[in-house]
Amino acid sequence: MRIASYLPEKVLHNETLSELFPEWTPKKIEKKLGVRERRIAADDETALDMAMKACEKLFAAIDKQSIDFLLLCTQSPDYYLPTSACILQDRLGLKTEIGALDFNLGCSGFVYGLSLAKGLLSAGVATNILLVMSETYSKHIHPKDKGNRSIFGDAATATLISKDMLPKIHEFALGTDGSGWNNLIVLNGGLRNRAKQEALDWTDENGALRNDDMLYMNGPEIFNFTIEAVPALITQVLDKNKTSLEEIDYVIFHQANQYMLQYLRDLVGIDENKFYIDMTETGNTVSATIPIALEKCLNNGRIKSGDNILLAGFGVGYSYGATIITI
Repeated sequence: MRIASYLPEKVLHNETLSELFPEWTPKKIEKKLGVRERRIAADDETALDMAMKACEKLFAAIDKQSIDFLLLCTQSPDYYLPTSACILQDRLGLKTEIGALDFNLGCSGFVYGLSLAKGLLSAGVATNILLVMSETYSKHIHPKDKGNRSIFGDAATATLISKDMLPKIHEFALGTDGSGWNNLIVLNGGLRNRAKQEALDWTDENGALRNDDMLYMNGPEIFNFTIEAVPALITQVLDKNKTSLEEIDYVIFHQANQYMLQYLRDLVGIDENKFYIDMTETGNTVSATIPIALEKCLNNGRIKSGDNILLAGFGVGYSYGATIITI
């Protein structure tokens, strides 16, 4: 598996957030969330721009003309239409005899993308798939939203999924619970609620300043959903693959925040030595957290050829999914 990531140049440090929110000290932020800094897209930098840069890094190691399908996951597209993946195909100079599509998912996006890629490969539709995650949640967040500005960062990743990997992508457990749709949402901007030129600010149940053109997250409800859904999800994916946690070499969950991950690790009963937590320099990059983690673990030798890795993503939607891959 080949992965390349791109992080924007701008860095938002905890010290800067503490200047804006004095009660939120740098040490307090890092202790609770596990984040020391996060990368923020430039004002004129979009998810499509970042996707292109991640792909160009990947193309230093692969022949881009071998790509015959492009999958792009983002919840911050440049346009309603056309599809960002179509524009990306042109900007990257890929051949025109390929399929390309966007899919709108957040923190479960990489796992779902793997499932789509596996289906396309298994059906013989494609042989080399470019799976791209690119997200600029910072552009959805109110400048005075202390919680979400502390958690989220921007990033893009590009992953090559080839036909010879099919035996290494195992069974999936996928889930959807749309009853929680309004607990992580940008209410305005679509065709049901047009964005307003001057949407009114309001204060949510946690005392955070919001407006309906910006991201709203009901943290307690998201936490409740996660601790209920994820343990069952892990049981399902282990059962589908006829294996156990003891036979898994490493576990990578979506990097939501440190507190949630530690809670889930204890709840599921995962050995601390084979459980990934590292968002110190990136924050929660939504669909990009899992491939960023995989890239880091491959580069530093934490995971190696032949290892079985359990991946799980969960969040906005609610959408959740897990699978096991062999490196």
